[in-house]
Amino acid sequence: MSGTREKKKLSLTTWIALGLVLGVIAGLAFQGAPDVATEYIKPFGTIYLNLIKMVVVPVVLLSIMQGIVSLQDVRKVGSIGVKTICFYLVTTAIAITLGLILANVLQVGAGYTISTEGLSYEAAEAPGLMDTLVNIFPSNFFQPLADATMLQVIVIALFFGFGIILAGEKGKLAKDLVDSCAEVSFKVMFIILKLSPIGVFALICPVVASNGPDVLLPLLKVILVAYAAYIIHMIVTYSTAVKLASGMSPLKFFQGMSEPILFAFSSASSVGTLPFNMDATQQMGARKEISSFVLPLGATINMDGTAIYQGVCAIFIAQIFGVDLTIAQQLTIILTATLASIGTAGVPGAGMIMLAMVLESVGLPLEGIALVAGIDRILDMGRTTVNITGDAACTMCVDAWEKKREARKQKTA
Repeated sequence: MSGTREKKKLSLTTWIALGLVLGVIAGLAFQGAPDVATEYIKPFGTIYLNLIKMVVVPVVLLSIMQGIVSLQDVRKVGSIGVKTICFYLVTTAIAITLGLILANVLQVGAGYTISTEGLSYEAAEAPGLMDTLVNIFPSNFFQPLADATMLQVIVIALFFGFGIILAGEKGKLAKDLVDSCAEVSFKVMFIILKLSPIGVFALICPVVASNGPDVLLPLLKVILVAYAAYIIHMIVTYSTAVKLASGMSPLKFFQGMSEPILFAFSSASSVGTLPFNMDATQQMGARKEISSFVLPLGATINMDGTAIYQGVCAIFIAQIFGVDLTIAQQLTIILTATLASIGTAGVPGAGMIMLAMVLESVGLPLEGIALVAGIDRILDMGRTTVNITGDAACTMCVDAWEKKREARKQKTA
């Protein structure tokens, strides 16, 4: 039976990869008529993403509640939560530092003759610290579910999960209902995931058709430096963390992550990749109650790929405008990007908002965002891949740490 499952899993990965390759080929073929790809192929990708979005909210809500109830201890949830947030903050700081180092060493903005005249960019207003704090807590049960406001959905799941634990025997019916509804949601999710190859094809084709070599070549160095940082961070930071925490080899980890990585790259959606990530981490040995808590939280607040993007783009814009950033200013960028990764995670266009905040923190002109806006989708595909891989790495590490903590408690008991 396990061999059959492996075959099916490999088959879906192969089909997704095929959809990605065919999408790139079709996109190149449609370069002369990108409107055709946008009008007639992209809608199928949008339909697929809509289906993913439809099922993601119930999956996140019910899986977190299920995970909390299965832990049966409010203090244990707190222990996992602290480890998760600390992991995300540390890896985000490493990511932004790596982006800055590579951008400086490789002189990402040197030698460019791009005109900066007439550039303009209207920065979206980033929420303040207290506004962010207030907005985490919903005033209505149903509105966050309808709007897919993920931080608020997580808060709802936490409170109702705790409520079921504290209700004891009287909460058994609610626990059974959550288990039943969660199982139904997972089955619906499984049906939708079967459509992934078509969705991937329809999502990648218009991107390639609209962003051909003519647009990408002038900014190719920015893309290459960003992707070099993405790959180094994934291979070095995540592999080292997973190896030290759980003993899992990097090869086994990335083999297990093949499906989520392919989907994240083509869809540029962290939340949309969540079902793939949950399945992959559980296949690699993480317990369901851990992955059900850590992954939805990571899809909302973990933005390592976005942090790398901030560092590379900040240095690029500074060099284009002839500004030499001091060490103190670059440390400010690290601090701002790390903290902003949580504060702006639930805001649409979070990458651009974070970049605006980073540029403002060191006095760089916001108009520089217009320089990278044209290649944002290409950069977004890579940074989403990094984000979801970081979520999975955190899940494997937290699961391993919790297993060790439980083993120590049993020895001393």
